[in-house]
Amino acid sequence: MKRIILHWTAGKYIPNDCDLTHYHYLIDNKGLIYCGKYRVSDNEICKPGRYAMHTGGGNSGSIGIAVCAMFGYKSPLAVGNYPITDVQIEKTFRFCAELLEKYNIILTPNTLLTHYEFGQKHPKTSSFGKIDITYLPPYPEVTKDEAGSFIRSKVRWYLNRI
Repeated sequence: MKRIILHWTAGKYIPNDCDLTHYHYLIDNKGLIYCGKYRVSDNEICKPGRYAMHTGGGNSGSIGIAVCAMFGYKSPLAVGNYPITDVQIEKTFRFCAELLEKYNIILTPNTLLTHYEFGQKHPKTSSFGKIDITYLPPYPEVTKDEAGSFIRSKVRWYLNRI
């Protein structure tokens, strides 16, 4: 595997069947990790209908992690009733560090990125224009263009403690 791509489900705090089909791992509001239908290895070489389709144009070699949250999100001023929780985001940071270590992936802006960042870097894919993850409710001061760097700095902190 060559990278991890982070998402939010735009759903409620518990993954539904659709979520479990699209992501390798999902993290609920209490920090519990759910395994999706497909194994990480299924995305090494994506065979039609047999891999986690989490990032249009970027599934091959990518681990998809989603936080179960953000249903009803319209903007930082209208977050909805299911914002990302403190526990959930910290678990996400730590879990990303564990996966980077497990798969021997060096942390860079190209190996750990949000779906939003992937779309910005690959504008000719269906990922262009995706807004996950552009807002972190536990850290409202972080702008959409800073979110990826902020996440990587948090993950780096956990990596230094493994």
